Amino acid sequence: MNDTLSTKYGRKVAAGEKLFAAGDPGDEMFVIRSGSVRVYVEAAGTEKTLAILGPGEFVGEMSVLNSKPRTADAVMHEAGELLVVQGRVLEEMIVHNTEIALRLIKRLAKRLETADSLIKVLIHRDPKERVVENLKRIAALHNPSDGGEVTVAADVDAMAEQVGLEVTEVYEVISRMIKAGALVEFDGAWTIQEPARLDEFLVYLKKKDQFR
Repeated sequence: MNDTLSTKYGRKVAAGEKLFAAGDPGDEMFVIRSGSVRVYVEAAGTEKTLAILGPGEFVGEMSVLNSKPRTADAVMHEAGELLVVQGRVLEEMIVHNTEIALRLIKRLAKRLETADSLIKVLIHRDPKERVVENLKRIAALHNPSDGGEVTVAADVDAMAEQVGLEVTEVYEVISRMIKAGALVEFDGAWTIQEPARLDEFLVYLKKKDQFR
């Protein structure tokens, strides 16, 4: 994204600021330049986090494309800058700029892949498997190319919502992974130093449970 787009469409957004709510008309989408956005739904008085999106991601594009109300809420998770693109502007961009159209198609395909991967997480019954599979999913989203070190917010509550577990269950698994060296926790963040080895740590944790 260049400075021209930032000047024309950029908006600084504080942490906690609401971008849109379920049921709102979808007349604009957002491109995350910095910071992060949490997308969630409310059910039975509780919030269920669907995704935490970072730089380079789109949010709110589906309502713009299909002209339907928002199906979820979105709030700024970490302060940053967004590009705010109105529906008519997006249409013009797609028509006149094949690069933007291609990037949008790729992002939508990735979003479908992410939804599919979350379903695969939820089919596991073992809390250890759910947490490890979700960390693998998050690592792939943040660093899909080389499988290198990935750092994400240390948010046990959000993880519990994503994988359908109690906070205490997620905390126990995360604590064991930190103790085993699979995760490093520092300054409110988790660092997955070797995402490719997460399966090895899962096997290790299961073996430890066998001898309890």
